[in-house]
Amino acid sequence: MADLIVSIKERPDADGSVVKVTPETAGWEYVGFEALRLEDGRTVERRADAEEVCLVVLSGYCTISTPDDEWKGIGERDSVFEGRPYAVYLPPGTDYRVEAVTYLELAVASAPARSGTDPLLVRPEDIEVEVRGYGNMERRIHPILMEDRPAERLLVVEVVTPQGHWSSYPPHKHDQDDRPHETYLEETYYHKIQPIQGFAVQKVYTEDRSLDETLTVKDDDTVLVPRGYHAVSAPPGYDLYYLNVMAGPVREWKVKNDPDHEWLLEREG
Repeated sequence: MADLIVSIKERPDADGSVVKVTPETAGWEYVGFEALRLEDGRTVERRADAEEVCLVVLSGYCTISTPDDEWKGIGERDSVFEGRPYAVYLPPGTDYRVEAVTYLELAVASAPARSGTDPLLVRPEDIEVEVRGYGNMERRIHPILMEDRPAERLLVVEVVTPQGHWSSYPPHKHDQDDRPHETYLEETYYHKIQPIQGFAVQKVYTEDRSLDETLTVKDDDTVLVPRGYHAVSAPPGYDLYYLNVMAGPVREWKVKNDPDHEWLLEREG
């Protein structure tokens, strides 16, 4: 289903954008996602108007500045498969500038917000790596801007899945407000694959199968998850990375597992 996959542009826009998802283009209300690629020395100036943003350094080094703050030379990995990221959270109403110190890949996560919270630098050492799952369901989690850090709506996390493993598994969903069991959260997956000629498989489906899609995902593809259960598979030979951006009316990550597959969690540990 083509409208669940947003592919990368052949050439960056004038401001370096290679993929862009807005609530309007996605047909939902909360999540925005963009990926930028900037050559060494390039700068981009923007304003977070009625939205909060989380800038995640995917690879390379940059300086991010606002009228009140500056974070110089942040970034320490050449690839998303090499360790934890730097990230900067900015509240709505913030003018900001990004200068590429080297060739830079930068993700911009966004969500509508009224006031947000104070600007925040998240360093690699601030991110506590979590290993989730077991056997061929094991993957590595980098919580960048989850509930342990302040924001108004945004939730941002990286996941690295080894070759031959499943991720976001067992399939789970978060498409209705049924607290404390489940919360409504829209979600994007920005995928990277190593080596880049590989692919991954992502499943998105509802219980009644009114939505039932099996997607072949390439390097740099963005997958939209508007509703339903979802899971991802990394084929043998190809490691998989994805950056999740989530947002909804309530900033809580509460999920419901597919009852048919929840039994797999009983074996964990």
